[in-house]
Amino acid sequence: MKILKTFADNPNERHLDMAVDALKKGAIIIYPTDTLYALGCDALNNNAIERICRIKSIKSEKTNLSIICKDISQVAEYARFGNEHFKMMRNNLPGAFTFIFPALSKLPKAFKGRKTVGVRIPDNRITELLVEKLGNPIMTASVDYDDEDYGCEPELIAQRYSDSADLIIDSGRGELVPSTIVDCTGEFSEIIRQGKGELV
Repeated sequence: MKILKTFADNPNERHLDMAVDALKKGAIIIYPTDTLYALGCDALNNNAIERICRIKSIKSEKTNLSIICKDISQVAEYARFGNEHFKMMRNNLPGAFTFIFPALSKLPKAFKGRKTVGVRIPDNRITELLVEKLGNPIMTASVDYDDEDYGCEPELIAQRYSDSADLIIDSGRGELVPSTIVDCTGEFSEIIRQGKGELV
């Protein structure tokens, strides 16, 4: 596995370009967010999505899948939401939230048959630049861990995923508190997992 070191507050553009080039070729990367480190791939590459599902031992048709978007305008290309949810996103993003919305049909086969999609816009410069440089969303799934150090230490995460992921962007020790999940598919928004994000 290739390890690309960079700093969240001053990202190494060359390393990010290398990661984006890998994403465009169908690679699975591990990268920092404003919560946990995550597995990611090009959200429009069905084969790459299925690879992540195999790594996570999940069935894409039975599990909530999430994407990271550059901004709310990009969210609108893949999810359906009204004015109230737009205001909620505007007030809380970027931030440590996953908003679940009805999915639009632009998403690839792995999302087909699914009525919802999780949407994230993390408060992390590295993640922001990755999505911006890629030009479309990144499918995202938090890394699994049994021991806390294997959840937040990049070298240990790389060790665990050495046979399944292609590269890791190492920006130092990560966090262990996940995002707050907000279900926006009903008449009223509902927090179904309280995590790092405090909804305002």
